[in-house]
Amino acid sequence: MRVLVVEDHLDTSELIRLTLTRDHQVVEVASTGEEALWMAEEFEFDLVLLDLALPDTDGVDVCRTLREREQWMPILMLTGHAAIEQRVTGLNAGADDYLTKPFAPSELVARIHALHRRAPKERPTVLTVGTLTLDPQNREVRRDGAEVRLRPKEFSLLHLLMNRPGEVLDRAEILDSVWDMNYDGMSNTVDVHVKSLRSKIDKPFGCDTIETVWRVGYRLRVD
Repeated sequence: MRVLVVEDHLDTSELIRLTLTRDHQVVEVASTGEEALWMAEEFEFDLVLLDLALPDTDGVDVCRTLREREQWMPILMLTGHAAIEQRVTGLNAGADDYLTKPFAPSELVARIHALHRRAPKERPTVLTVGTLTLDPQNREVRRDGAEVRLRPKEFSLLHLLMNRPGEVLDRAEILDSVWDMNYDGMSNTVDVHVKSLRSKIDKPFGCDTIETVWRVGYRLRVD
């Protein structure tokens, strides 16, 4: 799941980011309403975690603007106040749920998963490239009918490649899609995960599916 966190307090946003990252979610952070609206237009998110109090505008206005722009992802609003009037205002503006600060990280994760389950969506298409299949709904990967067990990041990486077979994806784009825009870990993390993925979907089956494009990135072969 890809989550946009709109929160201007650094300690709070970092706590949320760490909590959701441990839950295998990709997290992007915006510190102002203007930045949040821009990111929601430019990138696709499965859920928005929106603080009510922002330095440049009100979270309710951001929520209302997202709905006016036909952005229908679930919105979970955060507030330091428990006043019923504020909750009603936010819900009327298009928010799906409310969470009052301070909150337990476990409750935040549970609320996010509950909203994601309730969000109307079609069953994801099962992807097939050659003898390789990937089922996003059940998180299953098979090669020649045999199940291949992948770690969460390996699954997300393969999902990205299979969504765009034959296309060359550079390392920066892969990092943005599978990790997040602010990832500051090892510079070779994409190469490490590709190597691990090859050892599971290619090597045991005598295949060479993931092609290295020198000095650029990787491509999933379609032949």
